[in-house]
Amino acid sequence: MNLKFSAPCIFGLEGICANELRFLGIDNVVAENGRVVFSGDWSTLARANINSRYAERIHILLAEFEAHTFEQLFENVRKINWEDFIGITEAFPVKGRCLSSQLMSVPDCQKIIKKAVVTRLSEKYMLPWLEETDAVHQIQFLIMNDKVSIMLDTSGAGLHKRGYRAESNEAPIKETLAAAMVELSRVRANHFVVDPMCGSGTILIEAAMKALNIAPGLNRYFACERWRCVPVKVFESERELARSKIRTDAEFKAEGFDIDANSLEIAEHNARLAGVSDRITFAQRDIKDFILSDDFQTVITNPPYGERLLDVKSAEELYKVMGEKFIRQRGKSYSIISPDDDFEKIFGRKADKRRKMYNGTLKCQLYMYFK
Repeated sequence: MNLKFSAPCIFGLEGICANELRFLGIDNVVAENGRVVFSGDWSTLARANINSRYAERIHILLAEFEAHTFEQLFENVRKINWEDFIGITEAFPVKGRCLSSQLMSVPDCQKIIKKAVVTRLSEKYMLPWLEETDAVHQIQFLIMNDKVSIMLDTSGAGLHKRGYRAESNEAPIKETLAAAMVELSRVRANHFVVDPMCGSGTILIEAAMKALNIAPGLNRYFACERWRCVPVKVFESERELARSKIRTDAEFKAEGFDIDANSLEIAEHNARLAGVSDRITFAQRDIKDFILSDDFQTVITNPPYGERLLDVKSAEELYKVMGEKFIRQRGKSYSIISPDDDFEKIFGRKADKRRKMYNGTLKCQLYMYFK
């Protein structure tokens, strides 16, 4: 079956996400605003779910159309071949969003879409009612500027949930964002990566997984694996392929420091769950005591700041200390994420490169120093 897919991602990461999917051998990849669309078959679906470091979910994109009335919404949803995906006893809840459209009531749109799917399936299966007791097919809709996208969520839990972060500290960075910081810092198999404010260790774990080519979704399951329409072997085959590509010969190593002992315990636990604890060492240390090594070194960090853990004045003091410690030196690079527009001024020098990205709903910049 030829399918069209949509991978929503954090704003600013569309290009990275698209390049990753192309590298996986996926066809017709197009980066759009807040998502990447592509096409393929059931194996493509499994590959994208298991391997994507930057996508938030993988949706099957069933239809896109304009709708200005509930009648237009109902009729267009009813035309979709729902019976190709949803079995007689399988469940299909509906949720979604409406933005800048004539149809702006989410509850009303949910009811209309649900009614249209029930009508179609009742006719196809010749049943007066549908039990909805088996595997869940989460229907997602987005109505923006009167354009409707109808999707099936195949992932279940978001793809940022790799399975290794059983615990986290007070303000953890999302795994997909941490992975993007690692990619933009050009971490490779032979790198030495340091996070002097590592918290629960997410950045370092993502760096290790990237360097060792460990697929982020290798040790978790996805909602669509329970669907009757998905061939049994596709996920098994793609997992086997992903395992065969792990780089055990990589020389990657990392160090993580934090002032909070509890955070470091969590970080060590998470690294063990991710299977990379032999590549990362953790120690309790204040950023004021940070020392550069003699090796080539990639520093990547998500310092606490006003909107998260510290008041603005304390955050700015931290930026000054980093500016003093992260000196310009051959073989050293630094990537720091911050929402503070005055970061460069407080840090003490302009970044060689900046990249806009969002940490949750917080608009940030990744400040990169490598020259």
